[in-house]
Amino acid sequence: MATATVSLAAIRRLTVSTQAYAPRFRRAQAGDVEDGIRRLSAVQLDSISAVDRAHRLTLSSRIGVYPEQELQDLLGSGLVFEYWAHEACILPIELWPHCRRTMQGQAHWRFYAHALETHADLVEPVLERIRAEGPLGSRDFEGAGDGTEMWNWKPAKMVLEGLWDRGVLVVAGRQSFQRRYDLAERVIPRAMLDAPTPDEDETLRTLALLAVRARGALTEPAIREHWRLKGGRARLHHHVLGLVDEGLLREVHPDDGGPPFYVDAQAELDGAPAPPVLLCPFDNLVWDRPLLERLFGFRHVIEVYKREHEREYGYYVLPLLAGDRIVGRADLKTDRADGVLHVRRFHPEPKVRGDVRAKLERAAARLARVLGLDEVRHA
Repeated sequence: MATATVSLAAIRRLTVSTQAYAPRFRRAQAGDVEDGIRRLSAVQLDSISAVDRAHRLTLSSRIGVYPEQELQDLLGSGLVFEYWAHEACILPIELWPHCRRTMQGQAHWRFYAHALETHADLVEPVLERIRAEGPLGSRDFEGAGDGTEMWNWKPAKMVLEGLWDRGVLVVAGRQSFQRRYDLAERVIPRAMLDAPTPDEDETLRTLALLAVRARGALTEPAIREHWRLKGGRARLHHHVLGLVDEGLLREVHPDDGGPPFYVDAQAELDGAPAPPVLLCPFDNLVWDRPLLERLFGFRHVIEVYKREHEREYGYYVLPLLAGDRIVGRADLKTDRADGVLHVRRFHPEPKVRGDVRAKLERAAARLARVLGLDEVRHA
C-alpha cells in the first residue's frame, strides 16, 4: 500500500478548503441548496434559533443567502430527505436506499420502537388521516404528553416520529420548524423506493467515500463519527483499506506521528485559506472533537444545556475561522425585532497572531447581512 508523509498543516488546509466557505457575501443561485447538501453529504438540523437554525447557518456560510422555501420544496419533492446521519440531518436523496437497513431494523433509538409498540392502536388512524388529508404536523392531532418521557410528546407525536424513523413517513416540509409528515410513497421518487437495499458492505464503502470527499481528509475513527457508525474499527477499517487498494482513496501519514488520514485519491494536499467566517456550532467542520483538537488545537464546547453560571464561553457560541485556523469564539444573539446581531462575548484563542478583532468584525458584519439584520452591536 503506497503511503506518503505530509505536514499536518497541509491536511488542515485541505479540510478547510474542501468546505468551500463563501469568500464574500453572496446570494445563492438556483440549485445551490441541493448541490450544497450533496457536497456536504449531510447537514445537521437543530431546533435552537438564538442566531438562526443550524442548517441555515451551515448552508449560508457556503452558498450564501437562500430562500427557505427552496429547501421546503426540495423536501416536498423528494430531492432531499431528513433522516439520521451524524444526528438528524438533511441528506441527498441518493442515500435513501442506504438508510433502509436502519429503517427496517430495530429503530435508530429504542424510544421509537417503544412508541409504536405502546401506541399501536394509533398507527393506522394516524396513517389514515395523512392518506386522506395530505401532510400533517403534530399540532393537527389531539392529545398531550403524560410527563414520563424526556420530550413529553403526546402519543400521536410519538407515533409520527416512530413512523418517520421506520421510513413509512417522511418530512415533507416544515412550518415554523415543526415537521409536516407525509407518506414516503407520495414524496420519495419511485426509483429510490424501488431501488434494492444495498448490502452492508456496499453501504459502508459508500458512506466512507462520501465522508472523505465531503470533509477533505479524515481518519478512520472520524469517518465513523461523520455518520455515527456503530461497531468500531472492526466494522469499517477493512472497507477503508479496500477503497485505498482500489485507487479511490489515498492513505497519508501526517508529520505529528498520529494515525493516518484518508483523502480522495486525486486530492492535492493543500488548499486555499478561508475568509473570516463564524461557524455554526453544528457545522460539519467541527463534528469530530478529537479530530478538531488534533488539526486545529481547538477544544469545541457546546454549552447551551448548561446553567448560565456554568458556562465558560456563553450560550450559543460560534467558532471564528480565519485562514486555516480557528482564532476565537463569539457568543451571539439575534434580535430580529431591532435588526441587531449582538456579540455578547468574544474569546480569542491563545497565541493567535494578527488583528483577531478585525476578523471578527468582518465575519459578524457578513453574518448580519446574511440574516437580514441592520447592524452588529458588541456588549
